[in-house]
Amino acid sequence: MGELRLVELSASTIVAVNNLSLKPGQEQFLAPVSYGIAATVVDPQTTWQRVVLDADEVVAFVSANFDDEAPVEHFQSVLWRINVDADDQGRGVGRFAVEQLIEEARKRGFDRVDVIYEAGEGGPEAFFQRVGFTPVGETEYGEVIAEIRL
Repeated sequence: MGELRLVELSASTIVAVNNLSLKPGQEQFLAPVSYGIAATVVDPQTTWQRVVLDADEVVAFVSANFDDEAPVEHFQSVLWRINVDADDQGRGVGRFAVEQLIEEARKRGFDRVDVIYEAGEGGPEAFFQRVGFTPVGETEYGEVIAEIRL
C-alpha cells in the first residue's frame, strides 16, 4: 500500500467511486453509491464526501454529514457511508477514512461521530467496533446506532 490521501469527491473520481467492488454478501448492507452522492444536492453545505486515493487509484469513498442544527441528534455528526473496494479491504483504508472523518468532526467543533448500520453476518458491525464505535441504541427500524466520542 502506498501513501493514502483524502480528496473531495469530484467529476474526475466519481466514476471510479461508482465502480468500487464489494465482497460477496456485502451488497445487502449498502445502498447504491449514487444514493449517497445525491445527498450533496440535498444540502451541499453540511454534506462531507471524500475519496481515499492510494497513489492515484480510488480505493474508498466516505460520506458524512455535519449539521449541529439537525433535529435528530444522531444526524448532527454522522458517518452515512463508507465503501472500501473489495480488493483493498483489510489494509487499513477504512481506518484511515474514519480517522480523517474524526479529524474533520473535531475541526468543526463536534464531540462525537455517530454511525447507523444494519447488524448481521458479513455486515459492517465488526469493522465499526474495531475502529472505535460503541453501540448506544437502535433506530425504530432496528438498526444499530453507534458513536465515537472525541
